[in-house]
Amino acid sequence: MWIRTVSWLTVMLMVLSAAEDVNNTLSGVVGGSITLPDPVPEEGFLSHNKSIIAFVSPFKSDVYRNRVQWDRNSGLFTITDLQKTDSGVYTIESKTGRVFIKSYHLTVYDSAPTPTVKRLDGTSDGCRLLCSVDKQTSLLWYKDEEILNQNHSVFSLLITVQNQDQNSSYRCVSANPADSKAHHLNVRESCALNLGQTGIGNPRIRLFTYAFPILCIVMIVLVGCLIKQRFLRKKGQAESLKAED
Repeated sequence: MWIRTVSWLTVMLMVLSAAEDVNNTLSGVVGGSITLPDPVPEEGFLSHNKSIIAFVSPFKSDVYRNRVQWDRNSGLFTITDLQKTDSGVYTIESKTGRVFIKSYHLTVYDSAPTPTVKRLDGTSDGCRLLCSVDKQTSLLWYKDEEILNQNHSVFSLLITVQNQDQNSSYRCVSANPADSKAHHLNVRESCALNLGQTGIGNPRIRLFTYAFPILCIVMIVLVGCLIKQRFLRKKGQAESLKAED
């Protein structure tokens, strides 16, 4: 027992003091979870920034700190309810089976903000659309699967949509290395202003265009009928007076 304890302490000191190259990067989202890719099937431990946070062994009870879980079937460690403070270097050592020491650098990000899109103005040729978020992030404008415009650490991003492209699919995406959110839009609806300015495709203007001439004709006919009726009434009165004389 004493020999096993000394052996474990020696291994831990070696791992925690070793200058292990970290060539694996991982990313997660606040509130989410992440599973480290290499398993410890029977015996080993997990450290975070050189501090042991999980220890598994067939000879004693497993020990986990905070939100660390270990799947006995797969041998994989999972960190749940991620927080920004969980970022850092994680080192796994497997003592049996496939013996190895492996390190990963985990970065925990806030979830990507939800983008909103509004029309700035429109012309007979197209319109300008502005995609905005409430905190700085990477923004990308897509036309179908083609990136039209992109920028990093910004609050907004602008594009111009031409009328001939209104049948294409457009979306604005906010993204970070761990998460992304998209705003899909119907260009015909979003750029309705420019169509209205030319009187094309706007139902209200199209209705007015057709109804106004008809209304004018009806008014002319009504006025004509009134004039004719008044004329006939006066003529009848005149004939009545003449007959009395």
